[in-house]
Amino acid sequence: MATLQEIDKAIGAHVMWKTRLKAAVETGRMEAPQAALTAAHDCPFGKWMKGPTIAPSTRTSAYYSRVDELHTKFHLAAARIGEMAIAGQSDQAIEEITGASEFSSAHKELAAAMEEWKKALR
Repeated sequence: MATLQEIDKAIGAHVMWKTRLKAAVETGRMEAPQAALTAAHDCPFGKWMKGPTIAPSTRTSAYYSRVDELHTKFHLAAARIGEMAIAGQSDQAIEEITGASEFSSAHKELAAAMEEWKKALR
């Protein structure tokens, strides 16, 4: 079963991921290859989601399914931002990160779903 502490740690990891993506776009230096942006299962959050600390019974819950779906959506939106950055469209990429965009929406939805999951565990 996921614990509140594990969920908090996962939320923090994804907030930091968003911050690093923004910094990468601003500097024009992407730390990871483009393929890594789409690899939802490879980031610390994804490794936790697919890792051994989450019980099989938890993986069948609606909360887990929703978070997993939104996490993938978040990575796909991040990959589009990476594509913009690589193409030299840094202004557009920053707008996607900070404005009302698919990426921002995915980030907010994921955070809200994680908070709902936490409430259900209390």
